[in-house]
Amino acid sequence: MPHICATRTQETVEPAEVTALIPALRAFARTFCREPCDADDLVQETLTKAIAKIHQFEKGTRLKSWLFTIMRNSFYNRVVITNREAPSVADCASALPSTRPSQEWSLKAAETRRAMSRLPRRQRDILIMIAIQGTSYRDAARRCGCDVGTIKSRLSRSRANLVAQLGETSASALFDRA
Repeated sequence: MPHICATRTQETVEPAEVTALIPALRAFARTFCREPCDADDLVQETLTKAIAKIHQFEKGTRLKSWLFTIMRNSFYNRVVITNREAPSVADCASALPSTRPSQEWSLKAAETRRAMSRLPRRQRDILIMIAIQGTSYRDAARRCGCDVGTIKSRLSRSRANLVAQLGETSASALFDRA
């Protein structure tokens, strides 16, 4: 197995020494990176830098500490570069929340309110109780003093009347158009 040259006087670091430290490097990288892939990239970057600068490793010092220092510095350098090169939130249009314009929905709501005001009182009250307030058919029937079937009938007529006033063919067409 080839030896990694440690100094110009041919002192060497055994590849097995470096390989044995990879699990510790991965664990240390996970303290910096949440994603395992990012942690693996940091380990690879650390090992690449260590091999390129192995001649600077001083025999007699701890290889693990030297590698951990390279990793920490690599991570901090990456953070500094990312922060420096990243656009600020105020300048970046992609960071702004995206919402659909509300004007169309505001117009539809006003149009629906006007159409509801033109409904007969019983139909409007049933529509408000069931569709808007979420009252059950049974509770609406008790409040109105009639059968559940009558409530369902009134609700159906009020929906059909409302859809017709809004110039649509069905209730689902109101939402399909949006």
